[in-house]
Amino acid sequence: MTVSKDLNFCFPVRELSNERVKMTPFKASIHSSPFISIVSARPELWAHMPTGPFQTVQDFDTNFLEAVVHRDPGMVLFAIIDKTKPPSGADGEGELAGMMSYTGSSSVNLCTEIGFIIILPQYQRTHVNSNAVGLLLQYALEVPSQGGLGLRRVQWQCSSVNAPSIRAAERLGFTKEGILKWHRVFQGGKDRSKVHSGREFPRGSLGEQDYGRDTVVLSHCWDDWEQGGREKIQAIMDRQHTRELHGTLDLA
Repeated sequence: MTVSKDLNFCFPVRELSNERVKMTPFKASIHSSPFISIVSARPELWAHMPTGPFQTVQDFDTNFLEAVVHRDPGMVLFAIIDKTKPPSGADGEGELAGMMSYTGSSSVNLCTEIGFIIILPQYQRTHVNSNAVGLLLQYALEVPSQGGLGLRRVQWQCSSVNAPSIRAAERLGFTKEGILKWHRVFQGGKDRSKVHSGREFPRGSLGEQDYGRDTVVLSHCWDDWEQGGREKIQAIMDRQHTRELHGTLDLA
C-alpha cells in the first residue's frame, strides 16, 4: 500500500512488513507520545546523533519532525512496530519498538541512507533491528518489477566510536568505505550528553563544549545486493524467526 501522498519524500513510500516487524510512516499524533514517554529518560540513545535528546512531545515534534524530517524531501521517518507483541495504542498489529529513516536520499543519484536509528531499550538485542533494516534494504535495492525502488546505493553513517552500530551494519552486509575526520560538530555536545571521537580539540577552539565526531561510512550497493546481499539479509531474518520459535534471542 502506497501512502506517500501526504509525505514530502522524493520516492514513493509504503508500509513494509514481514511476520515480525512492520515499518510504517511515523505519525506525530499516534507515535510521538509513546516514543517520548520512553526516550525522554534515556538521553544516551541520542548520544551519537546530531540532533536530540528531546524531553517533551512538543520539543520532539517541533524540533525534529517538523524542522528536520518533514522539510527534507530526502528523508522519511518510519515507526518500527514489533508484530510479535500484542496490539497497542501505537498500532493495531503490535507495539512501538523504535524509529528508523531513509535520509540523504536522491532520485537523481538513485541513493539513500538508513539513519536516525533508535531501538527502544526493551527491543534491543532482539529481532527488531535486523528485520527493520532488512525491510528497508529490500525496498531500496530490489528492482521495481519486484516491488522495490531500484536504487544503486544505500549508505550507513555512524560515529567512529559507536562500535555496536558498525558491527550491526557489517553483519547486515554493509562494507566499510572509510572515515570522515572531524565530520560533525555537536554544538553544546557536553551538555546534550553527546559522545565525541576522543581527539584533541583544535588549537584556537572556541570551547570544549562543542564536541567533534569522526564518521564511519559504510555502503550496501546494488551489486552487493545481487552478489549475495539479498540472500544474506533474508537468511538473517529467517534465522531470527527460527531462534524465536526455539525461545532464544539474537545477541549479535
